[in-house]
Amino acid sequence: MTKSSEHRVKSQSFSLAAKVKDYMLLIKFTLSFTVVFSCVICYLLAPKVVEYDWYMILLLFLAGMLITGSANAINQAVEKDTDAMMKRTSKRPVANGNMSQNEAYTFALIAGLVGVGMMWYYFNFSSALVSAFSLFLYAFIYTPLKKINSIAVLIGALPGALPCLIGWVAGNDDFALGGWVLFGMQFLWQFPHFWAIAWVAHADYTKAGFKLLPADKGPTKFTAIQTIMYSFLMIPIGMVPYFIGLTGITSLWIVLVCNLFMVFQSARLYKEMDVKAARRVMFSSYIYLPIVLLAMLADKINH
Repeated sequence: MTKSSEHRVKSQSFSLAAKVKDYMLLIKFTLSFTVVFSCVICYLLAPKVVEYDWYMILLLFLAGMLITGSANAINQAVEKDTDAMMKRTSKRPVANGNMSQNEAYTFALIAGLVGVGMMWYYFNFSSALVSAFSLFLYAFIYTPLKKINSIAVLIGALPGALPCLIGWVAGNDDFALGGWVLFGMQFLWQFPHFWAIAWVAHADYTKAGFKLLPADKGPTKFTAIQTIMYSFLMIPIGMVPYFIGLTGITSLWIVLVCNLFMVFQSARLYKEMDVKAARRVMFSSYIYLPIVLLAMLADKINH
């Protein structure tokens, strides 16, 4: 191989790696993975799912990543200019010019159609319908609403929690109480989680014109009280899976301890009223979800 050929191959490899990186950023891979993780665990929690079928689990994971990635791609195409203004989002591919809005929209259309189609073909129509509704709600209602009113957080919590219901419906093919309880747990969890993020990133969000905290004046005692309130509401709903026979006593105690820990961290935020305390709530919420969901799944297996 000549030096020019070798240079061309290296250049092509670099370009491919850069494009893959851009698409990973476009779909917000880490966030999408977390969302799809919830969906898969709730699928496995469904009573009709009695054994691990890794083929079906993989299909659900891929469909979930495509649907979530589609919603995130639309979000970034719509928010191109505001993303460019914020330090935490300025390196996203549409914002920094590495990818055109048309390319992001094209990817979103294809990924969304394929993902929803997979849910319909491999699982059931109900899960595909809820998946399409969740995508629409996130991309076309929540995304533009962020600049209008802080009620966007409430609206955004719906598609943020729907993956739990989607997983349940994909596994059980019904809208039974268990699916709604799992939806409710993740729905309430999002408020302390997201308000902590909005507290930490308040300067960036304000610069971009986003209204995501419950108080117009930014991080206030009212925001901290709201965080405590929703953390506290997570306690009773976290007990319901045990009382409806979905899980056993072990996960009941684990979930209770995790919920009390969230209340404690939210109370510290109210007391200290600073970014450091908000960051504690944020990281606590990150570890809360996998611990709670995996504990419930392990308890279902042994129940």
